[in-house]
Amino acid sequence: KFSFSVSKDSRRSRVAPTNHTRTPPLRTMATGHAFRRLARRMLSNVPESTVYGGPRPQEAAAARRVTVTTLRGKHRRGEPITVVTAYDYPSAVHVDSAGIDVCLVGDSAAMVVHGHDTTLPISLDVMLEHCRAVARGASRPLLVGDLSFGCYESSSTQAVDSAVRVLKEGGMDAIKLEGGAPSRISAAKAIVEAGIAVMGHVGLTPQAISVLGGFRPQGKTVDSAIKVVETALALQEAGCFSVVLECVPAPVAAAATSALKIPTIGIGAGPFCSGQVLVYHDLLGMMQHPHHAKVTPKFCKQFGNVGSVINKALSDYKQEVETRSFPGPSHTPYKITATDVDGFANALQKMGLGEAADAAAAAAENSENDGKPSENS
Repeated sequence: KFSFSVSKDSRRSRVAPTNHTRTPPLRTMATGHAFRRLARRMLSNVPESTVYGGPRPQEAAAARRVTVTTLRGKHRRGEPITVVTAYDYPSAVHVDSAGIDVCLVGDSAAMVVHGHDTTLPISLDVMLEHCRAVARGASRPLLVGDLSFGCYESSSTQAVDSAVRVLKEGGMDAIKLEGGAPSRISAAKAIVEAGIAVMGHVGLTPQAISVLGGFRPQGKTVDSAIKVVETALALQEAGCFSVVLECVPAPVAAAATSALKIPTIGIGAGPFCSGQVLVYHDLLGMMQHPHHAKVTPKFCKQFGNVGSVINKALSDYKQEVETRSFPGPSHTPYKITATDVDGFANALQKMGLGEAADAAAAAAENSENDGKPSENS
């Protein structure tokens, strides 16, 4: 080993090896460390910490993009994973700002955004529109897009093609698919082998309500509970990075979570999962419309009452418009000088628009006073 020091020959400013045995002063040691770092950085055979992109940016850990690897780390450390749905730019911004780990663009958009009774009507093309909007609003969480009903059931080829579109056209990081039938397991495996991360979904699978006979909880009998665990294990074997457990009893979810080596994300499945997911509109208490009340699940906790705030704001707006108290002077920011008002009124008179000229003059005079239009306006 040898240390580096700056040669006294400043004309060449070369780095020369030294073989001093005495302890160098602190300044010399600091200089040596600096040059060692420089030398290491200049060596082409020293790999960077990432394959592409050079050195990592100096950003706070909390601001770094969540990846599948991030989730695996949280799962390994026993840290709960947070998942919330989003369907448009504003909801994505909210989810991003809250520091949520995973933003799921769910096919539940069919119910909470489009007003359908089930998730079945929404198409892949409509889902892609939602995905693109969310991708523009959320830069931190892992983005997962649902494969909608009808876009992956026919064959593994169809499933891969649809999954590719969700990533390439929708801007997502991963996809989610429902069910554990052999064809679904094959589809999940094919998508993973195509290089796309897959989140599985077992228990109550809303796309299968035709077979299930409606939105019914699963795993309430021995056979059904075993099927939930076996299906989750099959999805893990297919390469899924996590599995959603929906509407199953807590002991069943606990057993599945214990049996799996990948994270489980619960929704109506109790507290023993690796993480939890809720629908954006449900957890915010956004809508009190009879339709939404009909499709709001029993397991959802409302962490806010945003719907009441929205309703009050709209009612207040309606009242102020009807009483002509909005917009007032503070919300009428654009002005025109008195001279220009006169010129404008004269021009209107020449056009034969006398009433319009009078209206402009009256509005200008009103703006100079209290800014509130008269009852005759």
